[in-house]
Amino acid sequence: MFDPWILKNIYMKLIAVIGSGTMGNGIAHTFAQAGYRVNLIDLNQERLNAALLTIEKNLDRQISKGLILADQKSDVLQNIQSFTQLNEGVSDAELVIEAATEDVAIKLKIFEDLDKFCKADTILASNTSSISITKIAGVTRRPDKIIGMHFMNPVPVMKLVEVIRGFSTSDETTKTIMNLSAQINKVPVEVHDYPGFVANRILMPMINEAIQCLHESVAGVHEIDTVMKLGMSHPMGPLQLADFIGLDVCLAILNVLYQGFGNPKYAPSPLLVNMVASGQLGVKSGSGFYDYTGGTKELVVSKRWG
Repeated sequence: MFDPWILKNIYMKLIAVIGSGTMGNGIAHTFAQAGYRVNLIDLNQERLNAALLTIEKNLDRQISKGLILADQKSDVLQNIQSFTQLNEGVSDAELVIEAATEDVAIKLKIFEDLDKFCKADTILASNTSSISITKIAGVTRRPDKIIGMHFMNPVPVMKLVEVIRGFSTSDETTKTIMNLSAQINKVPVEVHDYPGFVANRILMPMINEAIQCLHESVAGVHEIDTVMKLGMSHPMGPLQLADFIGLDVCLAILNVLYQGFGNPKYAPSPLLVNMVASGQLGVKSGSGFYDYTGGTKELVVSKRWG
């Protein structure tokens, strides 16, 4: 007997991605490179234009490294269309992936709208790194078709996709997304819907503890990161990784963990809270634990910690 989820994958041709930031344009790039048509949606046309330029630059980087052929670039770019109106971008999509700001209210409003604008059988996924899929599903009339697809940054490079089942996510939806993730050359891992899922439930307390070590003057920025890179074989130290993720994002995820479990071990370091309040967010603001005014190629510890 032919499984319906296999049939759905065969006929899934159009993917809509909401949000053209780092994660959104990376997801769009990945699907377009795998041969899918992609509608990239953002309220701001300038952000969409910047996203398309970023995708083009990343394709050039892949060509220079011999990962793709030069003539594939135009095919990938032609697979992507941009939209500023949500209803126009999602009306014909078989799958919509939301990659907007990690804010509960924003995500819930998007999913309320998607439920109205999308076809009845369209699967709605969120790239959230910590927000409950069950809570998101609760604002729709299709909780069985709501799922998490937590991609890692940078999306075109990183293999992992955390596939998060909400309380009501169906087996068919889960199988479809697991299979689809494999088709775009990712490694899907199925997890259940608890605060932080797996990746951030383990990662964020480590980052938070590294920040607390700096706060308590146990060691400096360079020393903390060196211990974890050389001692634990991590490719990037926890403070550099926090800068890369965005200190505001780290704080938001830790708050979700703290509120979700009520356990003080997830309470954000006061230093992290203060850095976010002062606008030191890492790479995106040009300064965090390291200084990025000269770019990201060479690590320079911020003068505050030097």
